[in-house]
Amino acid sequence: MAKLQDMFTRARRAQSGGSIGFLGKNKSESKPRAAAIVLELTSLASGNVEAATKAGADGLLFNWDGANTAFFATLKNEIAASKSSDESLISGLRINGGWEKIDIELLSQIKALGIQYIMLPLHAPARLLALETKDLEKALTIPMRSGDMYPIFIRNLSSFEGISAVLLDFGLSNEISAMSIEEVLLYRAVREAVRFPALLNVQANVDKADIYTLMALGVQGFILSTSSVDEETKQTISSLRTILEVIHDEEKEASSHKM
Repeated sequence: MAKLQDMFTRARRAQSGGSIGFLGKNKSESKPRAAAIVLELTSLASGNVEAATKAGADGLLFNWDGANTAFFATLKNEIAASKSSDESLISGLRINGGWEKIDIELLSQIKALGIQYIMLPLHAPARLLALETKDLEKALTIPMRSGDMYPIFIRNLSSFEGISAVLLDFGLSNEISAMSIEEVLLYRAVREAVRFPALLNVQANVDKADIYTLMALGVQGFILSTSSVDEETKQTISSLRTILEVIHDEEKEASSHKM
């Protein structure tokens, strides 16, 4: 199964506790949730990755400017440390530039770090979608643009091969729960046009009412960005997990009443 899809699927399944593997590593118990949680680390500091894993993130996302490869060694060590806490953790790399240097060899190097998917903006060269690297998936960042024709335009993404998921970069305000049905429909039109599993950015101050509104967009995961995994970040992840667990239970109960 593709790694990103596997992450979305696992989030909706209960994970039992106990020990796994020959080393007897502890595997934390978790309840099924309506969506996965990805923590985007905007800076790489020792211990951040492992702390994010223990805090309950389903996946990690790192940033690279496409030029400086000096941090690759540190990134490899941090990802290896995260695997010691949760071997099923999915790690991605958001690439922001350096397109002329990206080839099969570089993608293979990125994969060797423990990265399982790369995230590209729409202005990245189209040739990158054709660069096949085994077990390295590709996700695209999809911005929100005005105009009735935009959903029709973005629907053409389905003609490209090699896309595993998208990040809906909608730039939503802090008053998400106050959005009207009409406003949500405008975003939903773009989301439906994309037709790939979708992630959505959320702010640290997101609450239950916000998540209920965002779930109406039909997403499979949320990305929370932070520069460090402090106690506030851990609490945000915990609160988000709890909200998504409640929504999953409500969805399950509503589905059972329809049968």
